[in-house]
Amino acid sequence: MFLPSPWRQYFPGVLALAEQHEVWLDSAATAQKPQIMLDTLSQYYQQGVANVHRAQHPPGERATRAFEEARSLIASWLQADAQDAVIFTKGTTEGINLLSQALAHHFQAGDEILISAYEHHANLLPWQQLARTHDLQLTILAMDDAGHLDVDAAIAQLSPRSRVLAVSTLSNVVGHQQSLERLLSAARQQGVWSVIDGAQAAVHQRPNLQHLDCDFFVCSAHKLYGPDGVGILFARAAAVTALRHWQFGGEMVRSCDYQHAEFLPAPLGFEPGTPSTANIIAFAATLDWLMSLDSAAIAQHEAALHAAVLEGLRSRGMQIIGTPNCALVSFNAAHVHPADLAVLLGEQGIAVRAGHHCAMPLLKSLGLAGAVRVSLAMYNNGDDIQRFFNALDQALEILQ
Repeated sequence: MFLPSPWRQYFPGVLALAEQHEVWLDSAATAQKPQIMLDTLSQYYQQGVANVHRAQHPPGERATRAFEEARSLIASWLQADAQDAVIFTKGTTEGINLLSQALAHHFQAGDEILISAYEHHANLLPWQQLARTHDLQLTILAMDDAGHLDVDAAIAQLSPRSRVLAVSTLSNVVGHQQSLERLLSAARQQGVWSVIDGAQAAVHQRPNLQHLDCDFFVCSAHKLYGPDGVGILFARAAAVTALRHWQFGGEMVRSCDYQHAEFLPAPLGFEPGTPSTANIIAFAATLDWLMSLDSAAIAQHEAALHAAVLEGLRSRGMQIIGTPNCALVSFNAAHVHPADLAVLLGEQGIAVRAGHHCAMPLLKSLGLAGAVRVSLAMYNNGDDIQRFFNALDQALEILQ
């Protein structure tokens, strides 16, 4: 299958896996890393490290400058306004937990939180637990028969009691990139805070947060070819003042005595403790590299790979979950447990994901115990897809 990847050469992990006759088709879980990220991490640690924002010596000054330059570059990648806040977290999960706790003081019993039926546990459980502890209503926005969020029905469900709308732009199971502009506009008109989980979508389409009409946006570095343990929480200037500090410690203090304390505003007021300095700097370098690439060519390449996967699965009679249109496909084979299929694929060197994909309520609503997921990235090529299908055919011959 002739679908070469000109970007594959920049990912030493992908090349190392290929030497071991292994194919990485699990990028929706975590992406392999480019050489620029590895080099930046190494250079930072080899040139002398220091804590940021709290030292008067030259190493501390250099670290602080590099750290804040990384924040500025990440804000540029997000296409955020200069007045908006970019807060560093450990990842999407922590970012959403931060929001659920930092907004909690605004809620009264009977207020409503709305999420979609296809949300990852990271965008379900923080709101679910907040609703349980504060006597709130958690409303689930339905999908249509094609597995898309029913936007018209969602707009109709907004009410005077609605306080937060938290939705993903790309489901990690259904794989359908969702257009949310009308829903976000309706939420803003009713004074509802909007939270976008961009963990899956951001790697396939660069966010434009000047145009996306949301109050908060979260994503993780590790799905964006960056390091583990780093996330972004974008907060629009008009919404950031609604947040109450939720974790406490060093770095975020303006003044303090034994009985009282005053805290800095965002972003530093929401970044207590020593940050993941090296990883944040390496993440910014990764995004800077990504911005230098031809994004249209990458999107075209990923779309061609995706089409080849869909065609091959359909020709083999696989059950496709939803109507995926972006970089991943979840599927099942008749009379075959998805875990068994994934094990046999793994034994042949094909790394896919099987299970409920941290979206257990969605799979239950579809009457499924799980599904196998193939997910793609810029470094995959036609040989990867052909090897996947060769392995799939052999696995199905055994299991069926």
